[in-house]
Amino acid sequence: MRLGFDFMSVKRLLRLNIGLMIYGMALSMVVNAKIGVPPWDVLAQGISYQLNTSYGVASIIVSVFVLISWIPLKVKPGVGSIMNALLIGLWMDFWTPFTPIFSEYWQNLAMFCLGTATVAFATGLYITSNLGSGPRDGLILGLQKVLGWKVWLVRTIIEVAVLAIGWALGGQVREGTLIFAVTIGYLMQGSLVFFGYKSKPNKMAKQDSSAG
Repeated sequence: MRLGFDFMSVKRLLRLNIGLMIYGMALSMVVNAKIGVPPWDVLAQGISYQLNTSYGVASIIVSVFVLISWIPLKVKPGVGSIMNALLIGLWMDFWTPFTPIFSEYWQNLAMFCLGTATVAFATGLYITSNLGSGPRDGLILGLQKVLGWKVWLVRTIIEVAVLAIGWALGGQVREGTLIFAVTIGYLMQGSLVFFGYKSKPNKMAKQDSSAG
């Protein structure tokens, strides 16, 4: 029994770390395509302008507020939540020197789209390790359970709202930003289905459903 438990733990940790490694690679593709950054990065950029602080500090501020939002949603962090915060940036830095640099616009657009799809793939992979989700993914899944809506709908609404706020604060928006905001919800839901993620609505969602 002990060996079986240890084997499963190692397997889940391996799945988590592979997912985070791929996520970092995908994020490097998205950013280095230079046709726009994801909505959450637009928000961090806007906050950095308004508070006259660095992008890194603004990103931490965003993550802290998102983690605080977990409390009313009753989302529990795990080791995966911590590793997500620590490793994705490091993996992105690792992959950046190996990320192609294209001169043609269509090549950068293709790399951005491939990177976006790969972000969704990696998200499904690491979430289904069941070791805890990252701050933003935890917010999405927590709202999905409370509201009983589809993952794609919740994520799309959040991405568009974050994009609007970030833009209003002065963050830069380009075509890649809009592509990411509109497609990532569908892609994330497809990835979760592919990897067998099963979500159970909480009691509040069930009560609202029965009342309707």
